[in-house]
Amino acid sequence: MIVRDKPTKLELAFAVRGSIVPAIAPRIAVLMVFSAVMVLLHNTLPTFPEIDAIGFTVFGIALSLFLGFRNNAAYDRWWEARKLLGGLLADLRSFAREVQLFVSDRASQEKMIRLSLAFIHLHRANLRQLPNDPQAKALGGALANAPHPPNAALDAIAEEAAWAYRAAQVDGFGAKALQERLGSITQQQTACERIATTPLPYVYSLLIYRTTYLYCLLFPLALVGPAGWMTPLFVGIVAYVFLGLAEVTEDLSHPFGTTPNALPLDAICRLVEISLAPHLGEKAPQPLEAKEFYLS
Repeated sequence: MIVRDKPTKLELAFAVRGSIVPAIAPRIAVLMVFSAVMVLLHNTLPTFPEIDAIGFTVFGIALSLFLGFRNNAAYDRWWEARKLLGGLLADLRSFAREVQLFVSDRASQEKMIRLSLAFIHLHRANLRQLPNDPQAKALGGALANAPHPPNAALDAIAEEAAWAYRAAQVDGFGAKALQERLGSITQQQTACERIATTPLPYVYSLLIYRTTYLYCLLFPLALVGPAGWMTPLFVGIVAYVFLGLAEVTEDLSHPFGTTPNALPLDAICRLVEISLAPHLGEKAPQPLEAKEFYLS
């Protein structure tokens, strides 16, 4: 995720890090070259067709509505994912406190807290589809090889809590509180997986990109007459707006990825490490900092 203060006017004009420009620049260049060819043909061929610009106004409004709808749907996914990760952070902090409050055996306390730390890293690796993530493997151990590693970590916590209850290391009220906290963690985890494994319907992307390219390819026919050699510039601006918004929605619709606009899962996991370190009697690590405005 890009983290930076309010940009200056100069940064607004020339900032590349976090911008969608690198992803769409080649396509904009192709469309501008195509527009230049259309201008050349218009100046060469007397019978070159021209289209009235009014039709493109209606076309552009319809395309804007499509893009607006998809942008809202993509942002809803991104924002829901952020709230779910915040809920997981709160649940894991509360879980560590409840373990120390209700479980009397220190070894059992430490085991459950370390398993919860393994869980969040296994969950991160699972959301990002990183089967060989070194940190998740180091913390998860044999759990990293389970069919569903984060779920295996929660199962191991439940088994430890059950052992503590049978060994009279935790009373019935404490066991119930821990079970409810694990249930809340599971709900947040499952909701994250629902977002990660259920993308926006492919037909939306297909419709948006086809319509955008169709608009940008036909637009020069309305500009070659009145705009002349300024046509490639105008087409480039229009393509930047429409293709840029389409690409942004593509980024936001995958909130757990590693793109500049995805959520900072590594930084959130580090916050969990910082929060749980005092409960383990360890020194808390430093928060992750953005590198070139990018926080992973």
